[in-house]
Amino acid sequence: MKLTAEQRIMRSHIQMMKHPETALYSGVFMLGTTEVIDAAVTAYTDGVNKKYGRTFLDSLSDMEVSGLVLHENLHIVFRHLLHNRDLFEEDQALANAAADYVVNDVIVNLKDKNLCALPKGALVDDKYHNKNMREVYRLLKQEKDQRKKQSQGQGQGQGQNGNGASQDPLDGYSFDQHDTKGQAPMNAEEAKALDTKIDRALREGALLAGRLGHKMPRAIKDLLEPKTRWQDELREFMTSTMVGKDEMTWKKFNRRLLPNDIYMPSVENEAVGELILACDTSGSISNEQITEFATEMLSICSTVTPELIRVLWWDTSVHSEQLFRSDKYHALAEMLKPEGGGGTRVGCVAEYVNVRKLRPECVIVFTDGYVEPEVKWDLNVPTLWLVTRNKGWTPPTGRKVVFGD
Repeated sequence: MKLTAEQRIMRSHIQMMKHPETALYSGVFMLGTTEVIDAAVTAYTDGVNKKYGRTFLDSLSDMEVSGLVLHENLHIVFRHLLHNRDLFEEDQALANAAADYVVNDVIVNLKDKNLCALPKGALVDDKYHNKNMREVYRLLKQEKDQRKKQSQGQGQGQGQNGNGASQDPLDGYSFDQHDTKGQAPMNAEEAKALDTKIDRALREGALLAGRLGHKMPRAIKDLLEPKTRWQDELREFMTSTMVGKDEMTWKKFNRRLLPNDIYMPSVENEAVGELILACDTSGSISNEQITEFATEMLSICSTVTPELIRVLWWDTSVHSEQLFRSDKYHALAEMLKPEGGGGTRVGCVAEYVNVRKLRPECVIVFTDGYVEPEVKWDLNVPTLWLVTRNKGWTPPTGRKVVFGD
């Protein structure tokens, strides 16, 4: 007897929950609702619930049904809609493609090739292996911008088809729908609650997968690492290292006590000194990341006000510096002028500081983490490293925080 679409999905769930490579996702399969609908759609998720088009399911083999089911649930595992709504609002097709490249990379790298298969038209590319959605989106956007420039450079019409439409291969792409409109934006508490629910479901699945002897994919292992918001780490570092020093002085008496003929020294607060922000411009740091970082710095500087912020732009050497005093902090993000774009040698920052005999209160290094094998860092000041990509890199000294997702 022919199984219904609902029965085929249930069978896929059971098969994958019993399999060592996909038991990890058992808890996520059970999250939200799973529904087959009579509409002209392939499948979609709003970040927790899953819906599948009946006609599309009927056109798929059993392995492709499992591939589609795993595809939708992996969007939930990676919190693609929960944490990347801004990308979907900026460019829906590009965000759809970036999210699909990420989940399809996990599926095609399953060792058991008889477990599931991707339906025709699914996006797969080895160059996006083990990358997250924001990284893939940024690369796709760069490629799209390059195609646009080439089209404009070739002259009107040459970069378009006969109807004047763009030849961009991702324009209008939608293998499945990522339903950002079907679910209203969550407030911070709701988002945190869903994040916790997904994390718990994934950890429960990890216990089952461990009993079955399966090793977790690196991308999933990263998800289960303890998370600390980089903004919180940055703020704590700043407030703990850049504080004014209270000194007692007899040059001025405590005016609150003078009316009572009590002569006591007053407290004089020494100004907070210099902060150095050393920004990597080796090519993998996006302008959006720099702006996000600078914006966060502004909010901190309103509480902890260093006398001077010195921004250093470096790749293999320090190309330039910008100085901002407290009356200019409000314009810091808009006035940044990155320079560089070559290789990466972070030791040049320590050399620059020492040669010029700078005396900062602390140093914050913003880098992708792909630096020279042996970093020479001869600075005896507190250092915070905000690392965007190479999460496994260990800095020579100071504290490391992973920037971004």
